[in-house]
Amino acid sequence: MTSATLTIDLRAIVRNWQALDAMTEVETGAVVKASGYGLSAPHVAQALAKAGARQFFVATAQEGADLRAHLGFGPEIHVFSGHMAGDTDAIRSAHLIPHLNSVDQMLRHVEALPGAAFGIQLDSGMNRLGMEPAEWSAVRDIAIAQGPVLLMSHLACADDADHPMNAQQLETFRAMTDGLDVPRSLAATGGVLLGPDYHFDLTRPGVGLYGGLPFVDAEPVVTLDLPVIQIRDVAAGEAVGYGNTWIASRPSRVATVSGGYADGLIRAMGPGATLFAGDAPCPVIGRVSMDLITADVTDVDGDPEALQLLGRHNSVDSVADAAGTIGYEILTALGGRYQRDYLA
Repeated sequence: MTSATLTIDLRAIVRNWQALDAMTEVETGAVVKASGYGLSAPHVAQALAKAGARQFFVATAQEGADLRAHLGFGPEIHVFSGHMAGDTDAIRSAHLIPHLNSVDQMLRHVEALPGAAFGIQLDSGMNRLGMEPAEWSAVRDIAIAQGPVLLMSHLACADDADHPMNAQQLETFRAMTDGLDVPRSLAATGGVLLGPDYHFDLTRPGVGLYGGLPFVDAEPVVTLDLPVIQIRDVAAGEAVGYGNTWIASRPSRVATVSGGYADGLIRAMGPGATLFAGDAPCPVIGRVSMDLITADVTDVDGDPEALQLLGRHNSVDSVADAAGTIGYEILTALGGRYQRDYLA
């Protein structure tokens, strides 16, 4: 088989969710935007719903409508982007909960769908989405009278527990919401780890469910095995790959595997990455190309049939480090050509 195999352990996702849930005394939701961080929102959400999750978060109304078709009408689906122009039909038919980010969105929602559920997103300092303190102060009483089901904000620096921005945003969020009889949510994965002051009524972990930092105790979720197409002998002084960026310093054996940047294996990871034949490291050599990656297998016994990129020896974050990016990008970039095997 020339297609790489991406194995997704839904059982590990559930255990990661349960571990994060056990860290709090409040309800734990789950962020499944970007199609479950690239791993399939229907598969992930169905597994988590079976385990007890009842609050799911997506980025857009279309994501929410697609998920509703697989999840049914029991769990609630929240939409971070709020009620945008053109979203009304999807919000109505899929019973979505948009998190309104501005006065304009609030007006759109109450006029188009009077009485329909909604949340409100507040900007506690990240300056990305949500109502700023002055705007919120001006409309708060009117907004609360409409019956929001959740008030939420998002931490900018929660992956760094010592960053002063965390306490600053907590103080701002409290100032905007204390005394209001509405459930609140501030913590994603990093916020859960910051402790009870950040938990409020609902947490909404994302990347930690999928084995990513800052949840260092997360179980690994994905395994990626790249089939070997060809192994060749390369003499000392010969080059491998585009641009002659790698030149053999000794007689070498080079494996060419099926996978490349068209599959989300970021070109920048190049020589910083390592594949594995069992426990034997096989450094990536030359440039990652669209469909192929080359690795040095000189020190491997025998001819491996596949090399592993993600798995026991490489987390999504270690691969991300090689590419100069973050685990989120590695996960969400994983392409559509893989054979996907789900462990449930």
